This record gives sequence, structure tokens and C-alpha cells, in this order.
Amino acid sequence: MSSSSIPTTSPTLLTGLWQRKLPHYPDTPARSWYLAVVVIASIALYYQLFVTGAVGNELIDYFDLSFAYFVWIFIIGAAFGAVASVLAGLLDRWGRANIVAYGVVICSLLTLFAVPAVTTKEAYLAVYILVSIVEGAVLVATPALIRDFSPQLGRASAMGFWTLGPVIGALVTTAISTRTLDAHPDWQFHYRVCGVISMVIAVVAVIGLRELSPPLRDQIMVSLRDKALIEARARGLDVNALERDQWKQMMRLNIVGSALGISLFLAYFYTIVSFLPVYMATNFGFSPSQANALGNWYWGPNAIALVLAGIASDYLKVRKPFMIVGALISIVGLFVFIGFTDKPDTGYYTFAGVFVVIAVGTGIAYSTWMASFTETVEARNPAATVAGLAVWGGILRGVVTLVLFGLLIVVNAAGPLVNHGPRLGEIQEKYGSELATIQTVGTETLAALQKNPGDQAAQVRALSALSGATPEQVQTTLALNAKYPQELQTLQAIQPETQAKLAENPTDAAAGLAAVGQVSQKFGIPVDQAIARLTATQQIPRDQLTVAATVGPKVATAASQLAAVGGIAPDDAAYLAEYGPEVAQAKEDSPAQWELWWWICLLAQVAFLPFVFVMAGHWSPRKAAAAAKEHDELVQSELAALTP
Repeated sequence: MSSSSIPTTSPTLLTGLWQRKLPHYPDTPARSWYLAVVVIASIALYYQLFVTGAVGNELIDYFDLSFAYFVWIFIIGAAFGAVASVLAGLLDRWGRANIVAYGVVICSLLTLFAVPAVTTKEAYLAVYILVSIVEGAVLVATPALIRDFSPQLGRASAMGFWTLGPVIGALVTTAISTRTLDAHPDWQFHYRVCGVISMVIAVVAVIGLRELSPPLRDQIMVSLRDKALIEARARGLDVNALERDQWKQMMRLNIVGSALGISLFLAYFYTIVSFLPVYMATNFGFSPSQANALGNWYWGPNAIALVLAGIASDYLKVRKPFMIVGALISIVGLFVFIGFTDKPDTGYYTFAGVFVVIAVGTGIAYSTWMASFTETVEARNPAATVAGLAVWGGILRGVVTLVLFGLLIVVNAAGPLVNHGPRLGEIQEKYGSELATIQTVGTETLAALQKNPGDQAAQVRALSALSGATPEQVQTTLALNAKYPQELQTLQAIQPETQAKLAENPTDAAAGLAAVGQVSQKFGIPVDQAIARLTATQQIPRDQLTVAATVGPKVATAASQLAAVGGIAPDDAAYLAEYGPEVAQAKEDSPAQWELWWWICLLAQVAFLPFVFVMAGHWSPRKAAAAAKEHDELVQSELAALTP
């Protein structure tokens, strides 16, 4: 294929709905428009993908999902997305702009109509897989278009804007859910809002997006000054020769290795974008809206860092220093973040500050990596851009699949906390004092009493734990209650002050008269009967009476508390008995498990650093500027030779 592959006229509004290839490299206003459409389309697509995480707790409740099933939704979706990313390299003949425009249309229709209509978890999974497939294909096509419309000296800025897709997508997701989750707890509402917004963007993409013809895009464009030379070369370019054996050419360490490195680096990003509400709720008690609001402190600074780092990188004409510095900032922030894992009282703004640091570092590293990666692919073969990006997309989604599977294994405590924690929380709120009694008594002792209410040993253990008295004191009190029930009732009618005076001086006439009056009033009996009841108490041994006087009221209160446990509804009691110990153990294990997972994410970011050294590009701004100047001179020389 040579110059015949270049269309002779630009697409019209109608023909451009499918035939989108441009005959000339566009001027800056048109080029900026195409870049903007690609970025906005990416934002819409990632918004649709990330809304699942924002309403994760609501989905779990609605479909009665186990946490494992919820994670498997992401795992399976990522796996299908990985396959779609690779296939996108083969579908390039259909047109990169078509893949993006109609991909967003398909996703928007699924989000607006199909997802809210599902009523089973299996149907939800099936639709999510379809969304993931489309997203995997567009993941490859969008950066390819960004590369096509951005010369190398402006590539980092353009990629900075493109990487706003996942970041702004996440920011939009959390911003909208933060403001609407409390008023609209139904998850379908959030998908419909997302679908309407995305459908509007899809229409813009279908009408307004274009792409370069293959002879134009299959060349390296260092700066806009190369435009004339690029178009001159395109007239005699053999596209078939350039596009032969593309996949084989991409199997190089600096391409495959760097794609693997950035995929590992993003393990933390994909964890929080999917499970931040779950993590903050189960470990720190944050509500879904609070957790989503906290995410804004990550996405906002990340978006700013992506763009500013890209601009700075283009100005200095280097990528590698930015990647290293950004990665180190992110690693330091993540190290600090790990330190709060076992501190459940950590405040909202403490997390917000740490998120800002991690987000800035990640943004600096990622936007400059995307620019460097496309330039690394171009250095091998500029016609293989989509193949190179397909390698990256497939590896990225493959790593995400493994990351999510690893999370499911490492953080297994999240399952009980997500599945049973909310119901147990409701039971806790409803039966707070009764559950405190159960916790004090112990489940084994309580189970023994429920099995045999007459089990005296279990009863003594329970009353001793609740009253603070020794088992011997409890036994003495119970024995006295059984042998002298009326006499003890009489003594309990006497006020403590009066009892103390009589204990100090049994012949105290005033205290004696007061005691008679108090017994008479308590039981509504004549004075002579009150005196008789008081006289009967003298048969109780003094040492045992002392125990009954001091311990008896405490044991009576403990007995009331123990009896109140029977007021727990049977289904609540059964749920508590079945899942209470499991959730309690999960609460104990969760901080350590999440800490281990965050350490894995940190080591994954460290693993990214060596791959920076194999990528294309200069370390020194001075050498990069000299290379750009030399390139300009070569371009002018070649143009002069081509000019008749």
C-alpha cells in the first residue's frame, strides 16, 4: 500500500460516520479538537467502568453477594479486558476512531439500559464483562490516537491529558456518588446518571472524531515543523512493508518489560479505585459517601500532576527523570499510608494528606511513562503503535487480573466483614447492652446456660463475670437466696445508711426504728409484722449476711442482665451465634492483612524503577535539546532536497 491509501478529500459529516481518515495532518485547532474528543471519551468510558466500585456496598446488599463474588466480578472483567486489548491490535483496520466512537456508544447503551435492568448477580456479571471487553479495546485505541495527533516534543503534555481518562473518570465517579449516595441509595440511579452523561459524549465522538490515514501516522513526527516532510514522505510510503511482522517487532525488553513495570506500578491505583469504600468502611468505619469523598483527594491532585508533569517534561524534553522522581514520591507516600493501617482512629484529613502525596507522585510518573512508551515503540517501528499499545493493554489487564486475585487471597478477612459486618452492626446497635453481657459472660458459658438453665456451675460463672464477685461469694449469695428468700428481701428494703448504722451498733434505737419503718413502708405491712420480719433475719449467720449485704445487689443486677439476653430475637441470636466469632476474628486479622497487601503494592512500585532505564529517551535536558536541534536541521535538509 502506498500513496493510494491516502484519501483525496476530507470526510464529510455523513461519510465521516465511518470513513474517518484525514488526507492531511490537521492544523492546531482541529488537532486540539480531536485530542479533546479522545480525552473526553476516555473519561466517559472509565466513569462507566469505575461506577461499580462507587456503589459496591449497595451492589453487595442488593444481589446478596459474597465479597469473593464481588471481587471475582472485577477479576473476570479484567481478564476479558486483557483479551480485548490484544484483539484491538488486530482490529486496527476498522479504524482507531471508529473503535473509540462506537465503543463509547456500546458502553453507554449498556450502562444506561442493560445494567440497571438486571435482577440477578449472574446477569450483572455478564453485562459487566461486555463493558470490560469494550473498555479493553478502547484502552488501546485512545492512546494510539493521542500519539497520532501529538508530535514527540508535545507528547507528554498530550499523554498527560489522555491519562486524565481514568483519573477524571474516577474523580467524576466519586464526586457524583458523594453528593447523591445518601439521597439515592439505589445503585441503579447512579448507572442511569452515568449512562446519560456518557451517551451525550458518545454522540459527540461519533460525529466529531477523525484519525490520520496510515501513511501519515506510520511515521515519527518529532515536532510540528515536521508536518510538511511527513506529508511529502507519505506519498511514497509503503505501508504494507512497515506494518509487516509488527507483533514480532514488539517482543522486546524495552517494550514488554516497561509495560509490565507500569502495570505493577498501578497495582495500588487499581486497588483503591475498586475497593476504597470497602477498605475505609471495614477498617475505619467510614460511610460510603465519606470514602468516595476521600477518593477526591487522590483523583484531583493526580489529575493536576498528570498535566503539569507532561508540560514540564515537554519543556525539558526528557521523560526518565520525571518517571524516577514521581515513582519515589509515590513510594514514600505509600510507605506513610501503610503506617496508618493498624490505627483505626486515623482521621479523614490525615488520609487526605497522604493521598495527595501518592497521587502527585503517581501522576508525575504515569503521564511521562505513557509518552516515553509510545516513543519507545516508535523507535522500533512507528507503524506498530497499536500493536505496541495492545501489548501494553494486554499486560496491564493481565496484571490487574492477578492483582485482584491476589487481593482476594491475601485480604480474606474482608469477606466476613463485608458479607456479615453490616447485619451484625445493626444487631449491635439494637442489642448493645445485651451483647455487652454476652461478651462479658462468654459464648461458651452462655451456650451452657441455654442448653441447661439449671446448670449451677455455668450460672455461677456468668454471675461472677457480670458482678465482679468471686465464685465463692456468688455461691454464698445464691445459697442464702434459696434458704432465706423472705429474710433477704426484708434486708434489701432497709436503706444502706440504716444498715451501716445497725452493723456498727446493733442497739442503735434510732436506726432500729428507721429500719422498722422502711420495711413497713416497703411491704405495706403493720409495724408488728415489720418487727417480726426483722427479727427473723437474725437467724442468718453474720458472716454470710455480710457477703449477702455487699454482693447481693450486684448479683441481683447481674441476674437481670443475664435474663435480658433472652430478649434477643431468635433469628438475630442465631445470626450472631453463626457469624459473630468469624467477624470478630476478621476484625482482628484485617489490619495485618491489608498491611501486607499495601506492602505488596509498594514493592510493585519499586519493581517499576529498573524498567525506566531500558526505555527510549534522554536523561539530560541539554542532550535532549541538542538532539531536537539536530533533528530540525535534518528535516530542513531533507525538505530542501525534496523541493524541486
